Amino acid sequence: MQLGTAPLLEQRPIFHSRNAEETGAFLRAKGYRFDIEGRQARHLDARLNGVYMPGLYMGYVQYGGASVVLSPSPARTDTWIHLPLRGQLGTTIGRDNIICNPNLATIISPICESCRLVSEADSSRIQLSLTKSSLTGQLAALLGEPPTAPLDFAPTIDLAAGYGRSLARYVLTAVADLEQAGSVLWSPTTMSTFEQFIITALLVSHLHNYSAALRRLEKPIAPRDVRRAIDYIEAHLDQAVTVADLVTATGVAGRTLFKHFSDFKGVSPMHYLRNARLRQVRQALLRADPEANITEIAMSTGFTHMGRFSVTYRRYFGESPSETLRDRRQAQQPRKQP
Repeated sequence: MQLGTAPLLEQRPIFHSRNAEETGAFLRAKGYRFDIEGRQARHLDARLNGVYMPGLYMGYVQYGGASVVLSPSPARTDTWIHLPLRGQLGTTIGRDNIICNPNLATIISPICESCRLVSEADSSRIQLSLTKSSLTGQLAALLGEPPTAPLDFAPTIDLAAGYGRSLARYVLTAVADLEQAGSVLWSPTTMSTFEQFIITALLVSHLHNYSAALRRLEKPIAPRDVRRAIDYIEAHLDQAVTVADLVTATGVAGRTLFKHFSDFKGVSPMHYLRNARLRQVRQALLRADPEANITEIAMSTGFTHMGRFSVTYRRYFGESPSETLRDRRQAQQPRKQP
């Protein structure tokens, strides 16, 4: 992942300062302790550029000619991936001491109680921040039910092979595209799709405490009746769907259909229908205008009891529908923090 020395995403500046006290105050306000040796302070050139998406932040960071130490607050709930471009990043995560470089990235889960980053002088990196709600919501969609424990990722990503190499390539391609006028990634729909791709790839390809559960859900091609039922459900999310409708659409008895759904999807047909509707509502909220009406969006997808819908949505995605829409509104506004 080795690149030149020119800063990236310069058209999306967030913070730039050569003053150690100013940099420390800025980072403390974002939940980071910042330390720098006094003799190195005069060499500091802190530069943070970045792009905000509804559930993902993608940014560039460097601290110029100074070596700095960063310690995230335990109050932070996001997951951070640090992809070094130049130099080294020393990371202490619990009892693990990791030296990251352009061939080895680190991922910091919020479950970590103690974490410390040592950014080498003249090093730079790309960092991704994924919100708790975006990760747990997508994990719930993959599992078919809400997770019962916080996500805990393996702390390193090999950037020289396999999934890590692909991740680095896609991220750098996106950064390069975002630096161009008229980038397709500025489209809300494309941005949401890119965000979902990064999150899904991370959950499916990188080791974490739910990896075994996801592997158990990987089944052979589903029976034809399950595929027919899914096609029917996806085409009628805005309508009342009954078991009788699914029996008619698939041509098999309800008991057989329920067994096949349980074997190949891990849930009942009606549970799958509810989850599919929840996912459609979330996607609609992430694409909605700032003044959109949540009730209208939910009802257009087949939900009729708003109180029950809100409770189910929060349990499934880890946030309320209004919080999802609020994040969408904030993503449309200029933001000044990483």
